[in-house]
Amino acid sequence: MVDHDALQVVRDAYDAVASEYARLFRDELSQRPLDRAMLGVFAETVGAGGGGQVADLGCGPGHVTAHLAGSGLDVFGVDASSTMVELARQTFPDLRFEVGTMAALDIADGALDGVLSRWSIIHTAPHELPRLLAEFHRVLAPGGHLLVGFWGSDDPSRPTQVFDHAVTPAHRWWPDHLSAMLRGAGLDEVARMIREPQPTDRRQFQEVHLLARKAAVPTVD
Repeated sequence: MVDHDALQVVRDAYDAVASEYARLFRDELSQRPLDRAMLGVFAETVGAGGGGQVADLGCGPGHVTAHLAGSGLDVFGVDASSTMVELARQTFPDLRFEVGTMAALDIADGALDGVLSRWSIIHTAPHELPRLLAEFHRVLAPGGHLLVGFWGSDDPSRPTQVFDHAVTPAHRWWPDHLSAMLRGAGLDEVARMIREPQPTDRRQFQEVHLLARKAAVPTVD
């Protein structure tokens, strides 16, 4: 069951900052070669698996959705903030954007070859994350891939850490702990990238990208 009160807090917070957020982040990928590389790996991996539909969950103003579309993917964006979705539709009118909740997606079972969750799990409470990952697993086709990005915890004895995000409180995750949670949801880690904090970063946290795969249906001889 979705925690509607918590979701409403996040939705209202992002509605309030949507225009400024879009302005700040519209060109972010131009300054992030490692992020572009990991998104490129994701796009190539999904393409090699058949190139079916991809969902950018927590798409915000749509700039990463557009980047993936430019990589040749059949991608659409979903976000809880209706204001973010409206900005995305205005900026990228040729792409599809929908208002939706990651924990209860209006997407059929096994409909997607790829799911991107880039810094969109950070506002999910730890006890609710397994349900979210189970939903990612549900909408992925056998053999489909998930790329999840998040800030890493710096203390393995504390697998999750709360921090004061600029928009609304958020969580960091110890990478091995989140990888284990993915595995528990039926999504096996394929690769990871960890970027150490740089002096110019606004937050001095590790940035983590985990690429995971849903098991394929076994072939019958």
